[in-house]
Amino acid sequence: MQQQASSGISTRKTTNEPIGFPTLKRDNIPPPRIDSISGGNAVPLKSSGDRFIPHRGSMKQDIAHFKLTTDESEGTMDMQTEIGDVYKTEVSYSLFGDDIENAKILQLKAKPAVSLSITNQLETLCNRVNLEKEDTPRTFISTSAERVLDAPNLRDDFYLSLLDWSTSNMIALALEGAVYTWNPVTMEANMLVDYATSKYISSVSWSGAAPQYIALGTSTSEIQIWDTEKKLQVRSLTGHSARVGCLSWNNHVLSSGSLDSNIINFDLRIPSPIISEFKNHDGEVCGLKWSPDGSKLASGGNDNRLNIWQLHSSSAPLFTKDDHQACVRALAWCPWRIELLASGGGSADRSIKYWNTATGACLNSIDTESQVSSLTWSKHTKEIISAHGFSKYSLIIWKYPSMTSVAELLGHEQRVLHVSLSPDGSTVVSASADETLRFWHICDTITKNHSNTNNNTIGLNRPPRIR
Repeated sequence: MQQQASSGISTRKTTNEPIGFPTLKRDNIPPPRIDSISGGNAVPLKSSGDRFIPHRGSMKQDIAHFKLTTDESEGTMDMQTEIGDVYKTEVSYSLFGDDIENAKILQLKAKPAVSLSITNQLETLCNRVNLEKEDTPRTFISTSAERVLDAPNLRDDFYLSLLDWSTSNMIALALEGAVYTWNPVTMEANMLVDYATSKYISSVSWSGAAPQYIALGTSTSEIQIWDTEKKLQVRSLTGHSARVGCLSWNNHVLSSGSLDSNIINFDLRIPSPIISEFKNHDGEVCGLKWSPDGSKLASGGNDNRLNIWQLHSSSAPLFTKDDHQACVRALAWCPWRIELLASGGGSADRSIKYWNTATGACLNSIDTESQVSSLTWSKHTKEIISAHGFSKYSLIIWKYPSMTSVAELLGHEQRVLHVSLSPDGSTVVSASADETLRFWHICDTITKNHSNTNNNTIGLNRPPRIR
């Protein structure tokens, strides 16, 4: 067996011989070593003995007897250090012969004391993650919006989901019965649909797969699937008996939550698309998010309940949690730890809680002192962004897992209802009851493509308020 010094990985040719421990070759044994402590007496090393423990001949019996029968004095520590050095040298020689410099030995470190604190549990959870991107220390983050858009007639309803940013870099916003798409690069706004006063849009959600469609939930319980490029409705989904306030895609599966307390899963590849229904909420389902790997669905409701579901286990949720004291609308799956979920509670709760969805354990809970309306994780740093209603009207960036506040983004004059993250992870957009959209640069490791960084006010293409 030969050892590769560059990688530290041993390789063995495949043979029919039984695999055993390697035999140490001692063909070129150096002359007997001279021990400086024993007065210059030569101590020959024998070729026999355990490969991990030096031969007994290398152990100094006279020194051992001296240590046992003599009180410690000022020179004892120096002698002990020298004895230890000799012992280590003999161990290394027994293991590797003369090639000590190129030998790689696994070194054991003292095991740290086990702490049962929640903070240490979260630190351990974070340290287990193999992040491809290192955390970069912040140099500066602006707490004012880079751009402000006018959003007239934005419905002030805590239980709806009216904003979404697609992976193809398009923003969708519902304003009463109309849906607009806005391109951040060209700054062009287009109206997709307008139902005037017949009904209002209660939820919007972009599909992640190509070609990219958008799902629209309505106040009349219907769900519409639109091709935004052709401005064509391609499908209509029914099954709910009340408005559809939240939507979440999982590849070809679309899940919807409604005021009727039910969750319906649609498979858009088949003519009869309803494949399952989840029923365990006693109030309106207003939060719905699939995990990044598509294995679990988190749902929150106006019954203060958080449920974790699996797609093909519709009989009962995997976990049901009633820890929140108010409506659970804000849900966010960690992008680098798929079993980690964050949930936020309404004005009577004001907390952000972290869950291990593999075990159902609540890992931590912090009081934000304000209604939590939305949560989103950063893609490039171990941070989470929360949006708040009564009474802060702000966005807060929290360091995870310490949950210290990195920055508070101020500017909205009424409660922040919706937040969505850009595809590159550098910007979040927030929609507020003050009828504005604000864009915030949250990640200083990303170079922005647009050159205009002033606080411009750019209106959506909705007459008569075009700017």
